Amino acid sequence: MNLPNSLTLARIFLIPFVVVVLLTRQMHNWAYWGAGLFLAAALTDLFDGYLARRRKQVTTLGRLLDPIADKLLISSALISLVQLRIAPAWMVVIIIGREFAVSGMRSIAASEGFTIDVSTLGKGKMVAQVIAVASLILGNELGGWMRQTARYMLWAVVIFALLSMVQYFREFWSKLDSNIKYREHRRLKILERRRQRIMERHELKRLRKLERQRQKALGLDAERSGEP
Repeated sequence: MNLPNSLTLARIFLIPFVVVVLLTRQMHNWAYWGAGLFLAAALTDLFDGYLARRRKQVTTLGRLLDPIADKLLISSALISLVQLRIAPAWMVVIIIGREFAVSGMRSIAASEGFTIDVSTLGKGKMVAQVIAVASLILGNELGGWMRQTARYMLWAVVIFALLSMVQYFREFWSKLDSNIKYREHRRLKILERRRQRIMERHELKRLRKLERQRQKALGLDAERSGEP
């Protein structure tokens, strides 16, 4: 277990604590504890990717766990904020629904033998989500410009989510269509080769039959010429 993967696992283990703190509003300085713990968990996403690339420790486990940890952290924080009536439920449904849709497309892509890379819009959405969640937590306590900023950021997250989902879907459909066309072209080539082999075997049988008939005819001619 290398350091980047350890940070990813730490982010997953921090999620229950984030939820508990967010749902315990009676805590003294609740907003600061909630925002601080959430930001600490979110920052591990920055460091694990940076360290994995710098140390050349990019692993299959890390590629699998990193997006799962991100989705769990953001989804649990947003659902907690809906429970507290701080975030509108319909916006959270769009954001989380987008995550399920993209995850589904990635699963289908993996089964078809290709991948969907993270887009610039996807990365921007993640940053906007972290800022929006932290702003919502602090804005509920501080009010004023912080609360207004949180509303704008949540709208930005919804827009990023929709745009990036469209971008992912276009890339997914393009690669899936190319993959299907390639497999169909390959299938037709295999069928053509089989057809050619069958024709060659039939032609070979026909030639052998003609050769046997010719040999038989030559034999009969030789017998006739040998008769007195």
